[in-house]
Amino acid sequence: MIRLFVPQPLSDGVHIEPSEEQCRYLIAVMRLQLGDELSVFNGKDGEWLFRVSGVSKRGCRLTAIRRTRVQTLGPDLDLLIALVKRGPLETIVEKATELGARRIRLVITRRTQADHTNVSRLRAIAVEAAEQTGRLDVPEVVEPAKLEQLLDGWGSDRKLMFCDEAGDDPSAEWGGSQGRAQPVLKALAGQVQEPWAVLIGPEGGFAPEERERLRGLGGVTPVTLGPRILRADTAAISALTLWQAALGDWRNSN
Repeated sequence: MIRLFVPQPLSDGVHIEPSEEQCRYLIAVMRLQLGDELSVFNGKDGEWLFRVSGVSKRGCRLTAIRRTRVQTLGPDLDLLIALVKRGPLETIVEKATELGARRIRLVITRRTQADHTNVSRLRAIAVEAAEQTGRLDVPEVVEPAKLEQLLDGWGSDRKLMFCDEAGDDPSAEWGGSQGRAQPVLKALAGQVQEPWAVLIGPEGGFAPEERERLRGLGGVTPVTLGPRILRADTAAISALTLWQAALGDWRNSN
């Protein structure tokens, strides 16, 4: 069934008018007609079964029939991702949405190659991915900020999985198997209810001074993601997958 994200409040019998673009998608692309049904969610009121109750040249109208799923949220997990080229960054946002990140925070590091991005487009990609994946909320995509600024305001209540392959600093290796993500995260399984974040750097890795500061922060768990150097998009997908399997909502999945 078609799923649609809208910003409006949802309740029994409510009428909503989707945006012009959404109506074009529903009527011209998906060929919905009067009386056809679809699922609608807004990230707050659960998922609702709606019916197409009006179609005109100017748009369409939908009417709520009943709620089909109550609102739920996945783990409180942020993805902190350094700005990379447009294609990989769009892939990261799409896959982070599918993998259950609640927020995607864009970061500018010392070695970040890109210094700006189209945040509106990234938010649209997150909406589309949420519609397709069945989740009941859309992750927040936060405007880019410098890593130093984020760390200045970092609270001790949110733990940080710092994904770093040591790069140009061989002394940054974390003891062979003791630094590998899977066993490290399994050892932290009792902390699943706490807020977490995953930090992925740019293609050039972290600068030595960034690594030093991150290692000195409380609540930071530094990990490696295997013996190979990974692209940023591959690293983000791998790290989120490992975190969900060890600490997130995959642990109790059948």
